[in-house]
Amino acid sequence: MRSTLNIREAWRAIGANALRSVLTTLGIVFGVASVIVMIAIGAGTQQRIRQDIEKLGPNTFTINPASNFVSGVSMGAGTRLSLTDEDAVALAREFTHIRATPFVRVRAQMVQGGGNWSSWVLGVTGDFFNVKDWNIANGRPFGFDEVDAGAKVAILGNTVAGKLFSDADPIGLDIRVNHLSFRVIGVLEAKGETVDGSDLDDIVLVPLKTARNYLLGRRAGRSQSVSAIAVKVEPNIALEAAKDEIRQALRYRHRLAARQGDSFRITDLAEFRRLQEASSSALTILLAAVASISLLTGGIGIMNIMLVSVVERTREIGVRAAIGASPKDILTQFLVEAVTLSMLGAVIGILLGVAGATVAGTAFNVHTALSFEPILLASGFAALVGILFGFYPALKASRLPPIEALRYE
Repeated sequence: MRSTLNIREAWRAIGANALRSVLTTLGIVFGVASVIVMIAIGAGTQQRIRQDIEKLGPNTFTINPASNFVSGVSMGAGTRLSLTDEDAVALAREFTHIRATPFVRVRAQMVQGGGNWSSWVLGVTGDFFNVKDWNIANGRPFGFDEVDAGAKVAILGNTVAGKLFSDADPIGLDIRVNHLSFRVIGVLEAKGETVDGSDLDDIVLVPLKTARNYLLGRRAGRSQSVSAIAVKVEPNIALEAAKDEIRQALRYRHRLAARQGDSFRITDLAEFRRLQEASSSALTILLAAVASISLLTGGIGIMNIMLVSVVERTREIGVRAAIGASPKDILTQFLVEAVTLSMLGAVIGILLGVAGATVAGTAFNVHTALSFEPILLASGFAALVGILFGFYPALKASRLPPIEALRYE
């Protein structure tokens, strides 16, 4: 009953100076709104990263050739050409809990009718689709005879299909890849863009033997070297354990001494995800901390206005004390007013923050994820600010001598 009365009195005091009360809460309003928007953007970014990893294939990693050195100068990742078809075959044969498939990569120019487009062409085996969890949206995958014979057939990514054929069905039609004619037999299921803007649909797949015979240079085409090996691990197997097993197996196959470094690099998408999420979390915390400064500024505003209120209501305090109100009652009343003022700003800030996160997600194409936790966090922090910054004015009011308060003109 007393709590209800305190809250009612707090609203009466706030309503008596409505404009001043609203202006006082602006720091809390913008602080709460900023915290909610920043956390929503951070959570949305982390969610987007996880989705990107799923697009690239769960429980997968890629083995790439290491960097080659010429006169002590690194020529860049993948220049050593240390991986071969046999490496992939040996890994799949030795470890029953993994699937491994090699592929080569080359940049090529595609032409169809009046349209043309430059894209990456991957030379792959039939097992590539299962390892990478890529599906065919239209058409069919490569047949075993096409892979063995090195047939000039192609499967287009969604972006390439759109650039070359617009809305037309490309199945059964021909495109020219580096002046050679390829028959389109399928279109990949759309995967979209990753968080860094990479287009997963800007790609063309051809049989591995075809890429070697027609698209790679003569020297590279004759060798059995590959650009990379894609590996998929069974879900019940720890990814780190599988990576260690494969690292040891490849070192043994490549006859590397203990003092020698690896002739390959294992790129773990899960590690990439952890790094990206850690970076995103750190940035979110930093931005939320900066936004929280507004809450502290709002707290200072509440303390100032409550101190003014104590001076303005000195006579009222004296009357309450004279008719039996204890210092604890007066302290509680003013503290409730400070918290109510702070929570009023929090409610407005929550509405503004949710609206801001929604606008950021739609108008500015920013991936956001709203949840109850940041709203609860911002509200709790706002209440804490009200208590901390309202306590001194409330304490000062409770310590006013009743006789002096009644004499106040």
